[in-house]
Amino acid sequence: MSTAEVATTRTDQSTWWRDAVVYQLYIRSFADGNGDGVGDIAGIRARLGHLRDLGVDAVWINPWYPSPMADAGYDVADYRAVEPAFGTAEEAAALVEEAHALGLRVILDIVPNHTSDQHAWFQEALASLPGSAERARYHFRPGRGADGAQPPNDWRSVFGGPAWTRVGDSEWYLHLFDSAQPDLNWADERVHAEFESILRFWFDRGVDGFRIDVAHGMVKSEGLPDLGVDDEAMLAPVDRADHPHWDRDGVHAIYCAWRRVADSYPEPRVFVAEAWVDSPERLARYLRPDELHTAFNFDFLRTSWEPATLRAVIDESLATVAEVGAPTTWVLSNHDVVRHVSRLGRPLTPDKYSLSELPPAETLDRELGTRRARAAALLMFALPGGAYVYQGDELGLWEVEDLPDDVLQDPTWKRSGHTDRGRDGCRVPLPWSGTAAPFGFSPDGASGAPWLPQPADFASVTVETQDGDPGSMLTLYRAALRIRREHPALGDGEFAWLPGPSDVLTFSRGAGFTCVVNLSDAPVPLPADAQLLLASADLTDTGELPPDAAAWLSAA
Repeated sequence: MSTAEVATTRTDQSTWWRDAVVYQLYIRSFADGNGDGVGDIAGIRARLGHLRDLGVDAVWINPWYPSPMADAGYDVADYRAVEPAFGTAEEAAALVEEAHALGLRVILDIVPNHTSDQHAWFQEALASLPGSAERARYHFRPGRGADGAQPPNDWRSVFGGPAWTRVGDSEWYLHLFDSAQPDLNWADERVHAEFESILRFWFDRGVDGFRIDVAHGMVKSEGLPDLGVDDEAMLAPVDRADHPHWDRDGVHAIYCAWRRVADSYPEPRVFVAEAWVDSPERLARYLRPDELHTAFNFDFLRTSWEPATLRAVIDESLATVAEVGAPTTWVLSNHDVVRHVSRLGRPLTPDKYSLSELPPAETLDRELGTRRARAAALLMFALPGGAYVYQGDELGLWEVEDLPDDVLQDPTWKRSGHTDRGRDGCRVPLPWSGTAAPFGFSPDGASGAPWLPQPADFASVTVETQDGDPGSMLTLYRAALRIRREHPALGDGEFAWLPGPSDVLTFSRGAGFTCVVNLSDAPVPLPADAQLLLASADLTDTGELPPDAAAWLSAA
């Protein structure tokens, strides 16, 4: 049976999202088509062949809307247009058409918790009086204290500092992120109507779905009561019941309405949620049959490279989403966390994924991190459900931790008083070819340097260098995704643990497929009656699987 035949028979195409592998494309850093040093739609179109050859099913594109870029596009000024620095509406339409022609679906990012302070609604609010209908679309409040000089409550921005900014008439507005990102008031029905209209706008143009930014936000507790803490973590599960602005029950009515919009299309559109919640049970609430289709499994991302914790997270993740009939969506890295090569190469640090929390750079063993990242990829791709690949994962990129202070653009850097370097290190532009920057990211003779500098040792991991190298990360990813597409046991479906040592994860995926992940400190034998399909590292001379390695096996 051919690859194409397997792809169409393994999963009903109306439920393609249940086991899709989606490539996260951070547009500013993927490929620069016009030579100004910033990635754009022209660059994406020129590199679509890379995604086809990699073997992914879809691409998620980080925000491409007009934006002042206070937070790399997550401060949206117009949800129905394309940022001129990235291209035009016509180029965006051509990209969707070309991706579809290659068998790639297109998922956009939607940012419903807040807008840019340059959005027309917020500008109207600033120009209007306190208590006006224009201000009611956001959270404007008088300050506390005799002269109103204190913020309305004690909420903190996840980027650091207070979550309130005062305007000229002495009212304050809420921003759980940067001050340039005022929070919308989802108690206002006009906000609901606007975002359902935005969904239809892009769905009508062929977009296949949306990743929902801060999907656990939007709804705030009536009266905006004090939180009672001094800080607010950027990316952390909600660890208290009845939190006043995270994971409130009211968000689910929003998603029921959005699901009705998605299901109204002949081929239903899909959603994936970025929801940082305190348990798989809370996450499963977002995945009920009349709400969202999928949600990132951040418990898996946060788990240490330890067999007991990995096994527990896998078990709990699969069990809880199964109760609502949803698949699990696995992820190892994204644009908000330290790349997993750099996390896995450090001393084990459960639940730590930002530079400010991880052990210092001198503790990093990049070779170890790369070896574990190869094994982690085979583990993830062998698990039931879908998976997301962050751009550069397929090249084995690491976190760039020594960016000069003066190039840092993440608002966390400024709002933390230059104590938290933020997320720029995982957003450095991709290396495509050549031996020196810009490594093919920009065309020859480009006028602008890459918006973040690339390290010289990216020369060893360009797409050009890895293409055809049997031992490269790129070759491993291509092989894994080819087998995953072809093998009937992979993707959505059965899963069962098999007996074995406690520090080795061994499981089957239906008849005839076994995955073995060796997290011990010594080689382990593989089943004698199995055929090796793929391994993340060379087997020993005696045919054993070395430490920090994974193997895919088929019945002989």
